[in-house]
Amino acid sequence: MSKTEPRVFSREMKLAALSRMLAGENVSALARELRLRRKLLYKWRDQFRSGGPDALRTRGRPRKVPPATVAAPVSQAPPAGAQAPPAVDDLAQAQRRIAELERKIGQQQLELDFFQQALRQVSGKRRPSDGPGAVTSTRSSTR
Repeated sequence: MSKTEPRVFSREMKLAALSRMLAGENVSALARELRLRRKLLYKWRDQFRSGGPDALRTRGRPRKVPPATVAAPVSQAPPAGAQAPPAVDDLAQAQRRIAELERKIGQQQLELDFFQQALRQVSGKRRPSDGPGAVTSTRSSTR
């Protein structure tokens, strides 16, 4: 029996799969179509969320990161028509805030489901005390 080579996926393929996944496509169906495990898609998604497209690297040794370049002095304005690049810290902070809010929504939904179920159970066990011939819920105090 010979071992098969592990499949290597390009960054473009990973990004294409992630864009379909994040657009709301069924993850199980997507995994079957691409012939890979759902767990791998979720792993790619988490990597993408934590580090962007650069986090979806292929196999092998990571490339060396050049030393950080010295930023231009604040007094110089960017050339006309040029946009300032978005701050990586702001993006990471926004993603952390989104994740925090999503967790909070999930907790609130669990609590809401719990209390709705409890209300249904209490309403179902309650005896009706209105109308003719209905049995009261408590005995009379006379002996």
